[in-house]
Amino acid sequence: MSAAPTADTDPLPAGTPPVIDAERRPAPPAEEAGSGIPAVVRRRLAPLDARLDPYSWYAAGLVTFIAAVIRLLNLSTPRGKIFDEVYYATDAHNLLIHGVEWDDKNNTAGYVVHPPLGKWMIALGERIFGYHEFGWRISAAVVGIISVLLLTRIARRMFGSTVLGCAAGLLMAFDGMHFVLSRTALLDIFLMFFVLASFGALVLDRDSRRRRWLRAMEDGLDPSQPGRAGRPPFTWPGSVPWWRLFAAVLLGCGLGVKWSAVWFAPVFLLLIIWWEVGARRSAGVRRPWRDMFLDEIGWLALCAVLIVGTYLATWSGWFVTDDGYFRHWLRDTGHRELPVIGALQNLWHYHHEAYKFHSTLTAKHTYQSWPWQWLLLGRPVAFHWSGDGPCGAPSCASEVLLLGTPALWWSFIPALGGLAWLGISRRDWRAAAIGLGVAAGLLPWFWFALKGRTMFAFYALPAEPFLVLAVVFVLGAIMNPAPGWGETAATESSGMFDRRVVGAVILGAYVLVVAACFAYFYPIYTGEVIPYSDWSARMWLGGRWI
Repeated sequence: MSAAPTADTDPLPAGTPPVIDAERRPAPPAEEAGSGIPAVVRRRLAPLDARLDPYSWYAAGLVTFIAAVIRLLNLSTPRGKIFDEVYYATDAHNLLIHGVEWDDKNNTAGYVVHPPLGKWMIALGERIFGYHEFGWRISAAVVGIISVLLLTRIARRMFGSTVLGCAAGLLMAFDGMHFVLSRTALLDIFLMFFVLASFGALVLDRDSRRRRWLRAMEDGLDPSQPGRAGRPPFTWPGSVPWWRLFAAVLLGCGLGVKWSAVWFAPVFLLLIIWWEVGARRSAGVRRPWRDMFLDEIGWLALCAVLIVGTYLATWSGWFVTDDGYFRHWLRDTGHRELPVIGALQNLWHYHHEAYKFHSTLTAKHTYQSWPWQWLLLGRPVAFHWSGDGPCGAPSCASEVLLLGTPALWWSFIPALGGLAWLGISRRDWRAAAIGLGVAAGLLPWFWFALKGRTMFAFYALPAEPFLVLAVVFVLGAIMNPAPGWGETAATESSGMFDRRVVGAVILGAYVLVVAACFAYFYPIYTGEVIPYSDWSARMWLGGRWI
């Protein structure tokens, strides 16, 4: 964040991180000797310094270790199936036995309205460790831990700063909502994981594609030439956008957990198009939109195929058995059922019925909430409650409350305001990418709220990584004002260090406040038996949290 960017350029000089980092290197000269590429073009096309930095990995490993310890400690507590574990842990167990979800009471296929991949991931833990609390929760814990590592490295990649990357990881590690869902056999942690991983792959794709243009220009490519002469030649395997294709597979897996991953598909498509056009503009292509369409339409079509193909693959258990719900709907209703095509028609009917269920779900629930309440923590969800002791007091309480860490979640709203202001004023691609991720995770639910659909606070989890990135973006801006924000070249060398030190203190203090807040609420995140008075003291918003 130390240079004034344009809308289609990387706001950082090539390899120059925005905070104090060991891998800082000086800005390039006006023109690289012998390359013929203007320094400004090189800066715009060169991704952040991607050299292997063992210290950043050590730091990320430490953050991940912290997340792992607090998530795995006493994972089997509380005992029994809490909240919707009664459905998903049971469905996972039946997948291992029957290959499809099963109705044990009627001894027939079970009718479920979510795809099976998340339940298969829960089933993996049950298969390895057994059908008990640790077995059905361990997959969520592992995925939650890995997601902390992913966010740490994604933030490190986007901001070019190990400090900011670790801050992002720690904020997620100490978030109560992410923590509770990492210790519960529900689907949302898997959905969030695949969405975040897909976004991370797209960030790597952006770097890879810009690097391809830069290398082609170093080899003598003149992007101002018309037609194929002005575009990098196709080579195998170097010209294949592997990270983009991998992102498509990951997004297909997200859809295989919950359909709400679909809202990220148009956002990710927009990011790909925007970044590809921006790369061509930076390179000097005369018609960047036309050339982007000619070069990328095939790859984008392949991405669509991979998303659909991956999603269908998550239904393999349903396809290979005869027992799945609606598996032979055509045959059972007296219609002709062709091989393969008939199975797809049956699955389409299943999806149609499931969609009707989702679109008409308006039943009242004690812990339902509306999207405008989520960032305010207006209505958390009680996963478990018991008044049994002992706790050393006349009255005891044990609760698992799905509640985001207040010090973190109540900072999201001002952070989004800062993200919008800084993103527009600095024309920073990172702000737009983060904001679009937040929009994909939250805005669709406002539309469903107008229809009165029943929904819960944990629906916001896929947006959380982007919300954390918004906070870190603003904190990074405090540490590193861009030139033109009151900092001149003359004052930068004398004043920037002090600004960074002050900003680093603010960043560190904020992370410590979030960690302390998490520690205070830890007993009601884990179902610890505490005196009723201690439990009541943590109900900051009174009846809204009870």
